[in-house]
Amino acid sequence: MSKFTFIDLFAGIGGTRIAFESSGCKCVFSSEWDKFSVETYKANFGEEPYGDITKISSKDIPDHNILVAGFPCQPFSISGVSKKNSLGRPHGFADPSKGNLFFEIERILRDKKPDAFLLENVKNLERHDKGKTFNVITNILSNELKYTIYYKIIDADTYVPQHRERIFIVGFKDFTLFNFPEHVVSKKPKFKSILEKKVPDKYTLSDHLWNYLQDYAKKHKEKGNGFGYGLTDLNGRSRTLSARYHKDGSEILIPQRGRNPRRLTPRECANLMGFTQFIKDFKIPVSDTRAYQQFGNSVVVPVVYDIAKAIVATLESQKRSRKKTN
Repeated sequence: MSKFTFIDLFAGIGGTRIAFESSGCKCVFSSEWDKFSVETYKANFGEEPYGDITKISSKDIPDHNILVAGFPCQPFSISGVSKKNSLGRPHGFADPSKGNLFFEIERILRDKKPDAFLLENVKNLERHDKGKTFNVITNILSNELKYTIYYKIIDADTYVPQHRERIFIVGFKDFTLFNFPEHVVSKKPKFKSILEKKVPDKYTLSDHLWNYLQDYAKKHKEKGNGFGYGLTDLNGRSRTLSARYHKDGSEILIPQRGRNPRRLTPRECANLMGFTQFIKDFKIPVSDTRAYQQFGNSVVVPVVYDIAKAIVATLESQKRSRKKTN
């Protein structure tokens, strides 16, 4: 297998890097601005990503075969849009800090012209602003930059015991047919499979917090709203782990016999996001609060791994076809 090169933009804690390196690719550049994510990235990969991508010239980025970017999703997420609307703040491309970062991807694709790319974002990206945001993105990628693009919303629940839908956009510089991998399993993984055997008491909810969450859920139920905590079925799957998990852990609570429910531990978050399927001792050098934010913002690694393998196989096929014609 040829070792295709890739760059890891908005790298977070390296979930996409793990996936592409596991598929036989070589990372030649990474960028991440959050200093705490950089700390985790450095602890696991032995190198420090470059900083703010808006301040990095294209000429300082090595040539590469594949651009990989999970660009910030909060401006497009349902929760992000709702929060910003309530505060009267702009969202989507109008978000001054994060919404315009797609155009950094456009800049690098235009300047470096890699053979392929993979972009990842929240499911709501496709519907944001009545589809206008997604239309802008796909128009730029296909009509302006001339990439053949494919996209699909994938739920990670056949890979890990978590309902987590994300949109993946794959593009190729040369026209080609591409199929997203189908992950068919006889049984979906059970939530209890990601749990640690011994968990410190600090992860158990206090009486005050547990009572507050129950009262909050009751109040919203009476109003006909669906807001409330998520007491997870140990033989099923959890709700989506979000970056706000550190606040109260309400979306994924673990029942305990004779005790209040508890939060996930950071190590269990690593399990739930599939990191430990590839790196069993994935290092978590930051505080619990930072770890929850980092895993909540990350990708489910085995999902990206399957897509990475499909991209590599497609590029290999292209390479063989060019050799035959030459």
